[in-house]
Amino acid sequence: MLEGLPEGFSEYILKKTPLKRFGEVEEIAGLVAFLASPEADFFTGQIFSPNGGLVI
Repeated sequence: MLEGLPEGFSEYILKKTPLKRFGEVEEIAGLVAFLASPEADFFTGQIFSPNGGLVI
């Protein structure tokens, strides 16, 4: 996902992200697994933004 970014842009984003790191595949997979499970049946019209705090 980061391959096409200009040089230095990744570092710029990481400096502005409160967690100072990019998300891991497992972190996103956990959200997907939850949303596909019966436990998420009552969620409607939600926006989940797994971004390490970049957008608050």
